[in-house]
Amino acid sequence: MATTRILLITGVSSGFGRSLAEAALADGHTVVGTVRSSQAIQDFEALSPNHAFARVLDVTDFDAIDGVVAEIEKSVGPIDVLVNNAGYGHEGVMEESPLSELRRQFDVNVFGAVAMMRAVLPFMRQRRRGHILNITSMGGHVTMPGITYYCGSKFALEGISGALGKEVKDLGIAVTAVAPGSFRTDWAGRSMTRTPRSIADYDAVFDPVRKAREERSGKQLGDPQKAARAMLAVIASDHPPAHLLLGSDALKLVRRNWSSLNDEIDAWETTTLSTDG
Repeated sequence: MATTRILLITGVSSGFGRSLAEAALADGHTVVGTVRSSQAIQDFEALSPNHAFARVLDVTDFDAIDGVVAEIEKSVGPIDVLVNNAGYGHEGVMEESPLSELRRQFDVNVFGAVAMMRAVLPFMRQRRRGHILNITSMGGHVTMPGITYYCGSKFALEGISGALGKEVKDLGIAVTAVAPGSFRTDWAGRSMTRTPRSIADYDAVFDPVRKAREERSGKQLGDPQKAARAMLAVIASDHPPAHLLLGSDALKLVRRNWSSLNDEIDAWETTTLSTDG
């Protein structure tokens, strides 16, 4: 019989969070999902009255997170898996995008995720078991013009995940950064924040990228339900990966980026080595 777990998933109203929650419930797991309104509580808990629980929590309400996690531990049970899914995309050329939008992007995608990890770690450490999944992006491995702040936030979360995994490995806790490519979620639609364009010099590099993204929206190769199955396989693994790409486009683009980076390292190797002394 497969082991059943208690999963805490942030942002279960839509996208990967919803798909993963539904798949986990179908497999007999218990899921506690964070939502943004009391109406969303009823909607989520209706999925499985005995196994789906919702809590209203904005991951940028940093002062509330510890209390919510402690309450879940007490009233639902020990959190076996934290899935940091809550996040959003920001589209905008850096020179045109105010710092306030960078702060908001990092508050949600990075600081919120870190606050959730810090809240569950004392419990997982005490039990000497646990698994943290951070939903990052292929944009945490490769960069694209027009989503500079988003890529920055996902690179940050990839780095934090990798370092944390090394800190907690000997404590029985695993950390996996899951980097999806393009999936049929609402990331590029309603969920995306867009900074208004103002500098014509960037049109040539920005407009084709936006056009391609808009044309692909809703038609992406990635199936969120298949992503959910992949994540459940990672959760069930005795030796989960530190990093996992999801989707053929992510695989192709990340491999191409690594190849290009390796070529650049080789081209500048003499300069690199010249600094030893």
